[in-house]
Formats: sequence, C-alpha cells, structure tokens
Amino acid sequence: MIAEPSDLDPPDEDDFPLGDGTADDAVLVVCPHCGEANELSLDPGGGSEQEYVEDCTVCCRPWRVIVRYGADGSADVFTEPLEG
Repeated sequence: MIAEPSDLDPPDEDDFPLGDGTADDAVLVVCPHCGEANELSLDPGGGSEQEYVEDCTVCCRPWRVIVRYGADGSADVFTEPLEG
C-alpha cells in the first residue's frame, strides 16, 4: 500500500529538535587550495557532527567541511582538500 499525502503525519517541532534546517550562524574559513577566506553558514539542526563538500567561492575547487558542535553550542569547523 502506498501512503497518500493525507495519510502522512505532517512534521512538527519534535521532528526537528536541533533546528529547522535554516542556517543561523556564519563563520569564515580559509580555502585549503588558494588560501582565500570563504563565509560558511552553519546549521546546528544538521546534527552534532557534520561532514560535507563545499566549493571555494574564489577558486571553485572542492573541499571537505567538518563541523563538530560542543555541548555548549559552540562549533569547531575544519576544512581539508577533497581528494579525488
């Protein structure tokens, strides 16, 4: 049986306890390729440990972003060249 849209439980605040997916904080990081500063928007709603790929806004080369949130809500952000 395929669920019809009316059969689905709509999401509520309990479905997104850490945030709503909207980035609410920004940090400056340095591109590991060209050394230029890039602004990243952080989203604590993505979980306490996050890893994703971002392209440099200057040289357009990809790099890995690693974000770890502490219990106090602070974020440690690391970047590294994307191996490929």
